[in-house]
Amino acid sequence: MKTLDPVWGVYTPSDEAPWDLRRVTHLHRRAGFAAAWDELQRDLKDGPEASIDRLIAGKVSLHSPSEFDSTANLLADAAVAANEPGRLKAWWFYRMLFGPDPLGEKLTLTWHNHFATSIAKVQDLSAMRRQNDTFRKLCRATFGELLNSSVREAALLVWLDAPANRKGHPNENLGRELMELFTLGVGNYTEADVKEAARCLTGWTIEDGKFAEVATRHDDGEKTVVGKTGKWTGADLVRVLLENPATAKRLAWRLCDVFFGEKAVSPEALQSLADGLIANNLDIGWAVGTILRSKAFFADANIGTRIKGPAEFITGSARALEMFDPAPSTLALADWCGRMGQDLFEPPNVGGWNGGRAWVGARSMITRANFVAALVDGTNAGRPKAHDPSELAKRHGLPTDANALITFHCRLLLGGDPTPALTARLAKGMDRKMVALLLSAPEYQLG
Repeated sequence: MKTLDPVWGVYTPSDEAPWDLRRVTHLHRRAGFAAAWDELQRDLKDGPEASIDRLIAGKVSLHSPSEFDSTANLLADAAVAANEPGRLKAWWFYRMLFGPDPLGEKLTLTWHNHFATSIAKVQDLSAMRRQNDTFRKLCRATFGELLNSSVREAALLVWLDAPANRKGHPNENLGRELMELFTLGVGNYTEADVKEAARCLTGWTIEDGKFAEVATRHDDGEKTVVGKTGKWTGADLVRVLLENPATAKRLAWRLCDVFFGEKAVSPEALQSLADGLIANNLDIGWAVGTILRSKAFFADANIGTRIKGPAEFITGSARALEMFDPAPSTLALADWCGRMGQDLFEPPNVGGWNGGRAWVGARSMITRANFVAALVDGTNAGRPKAHDPSELAKRHGLPTDANALITFHCRLLLGGDPTPALTARLAKGMDRKMVALLLSAPEYQLG
């Protein structure tokens, strides 16, 4: 087994990289959807090991209701029964806002983007929900388990026209995306491989809403895919692709794309993580744990260098400000997310959302500003109560004069004290308007 690059070594607090509020806030923003003040203070006291262990175990939130699971199931069941996509989106926002496992929801969002599937074509909310639950169930499993389950989901099979692929009439959509997006990545296969992959997948279809293989539609002849030859079936194709080193590198890239900012991971470190994945059977949980515990994750170059996606921005704002009771309408949150360019269950194409700088164009920044104004005011966010900065500070025994409130909200939302320039900008607003200015500030768009 190759030795991992030193950047993947375990982070240990030091004078140069202390375990401070900045790093605690960073952990929760990247590995979840931000944290409330009491959660930040708990983790600041407990240290990195205990804090990361809690995230990985899915036992983070101090504000998850005891009836969370039953309520979440009721919301999903009602959305499917009523055939209302908006309510299914609201169900997912309920999970992100109130769930005990923010890392699990963040990974579910990651796999939704990796195996991008849209209700606009699938037209089956039950299938979309099942796929989402599969992502959640297997988000920390081996990639082999996740891939084998995901490519057999009815939603994905409809999305990529798998039922049309049969012996003598191959449809290349599923085979192409299986290699280009789900496993190998561009440049690691040929057009001939796509054609042969399509032959492997002939006979994969849907019966009674579930995956089925129809032997009479399968091309049982010999195929050659990425240099491997045999009378391959769809299952054989998936196995061959999982064994290809390019898949480990694409998986490493996907995870680093979630947890790191631009240029925070060198090509050498990325390859090292891919080698570690190969040695650990493409275990996603191993990779996520390695990343979150690493020196690279807590390095200065990785803090405040990643643009927040709409779902992260929206959920994180509500969570940090403790908008749990009363909570904003999750229907409204889902609608705002769509307006910002990330319409859950409706990615724009098979490649998912581009992310990064694509999130902060002029139009989307105006939408973000409109959202935070609505959120702190309660209006147009379905919350019958405005955010009261003094009330939140009092809840934690903190002073409530103007300068103290600015400092508290900057520590809560940014992980540190404001600069003089930011203080001057925020001082132009009073009470909740100050919070809206902070949530709209360029500094807050970065996580």
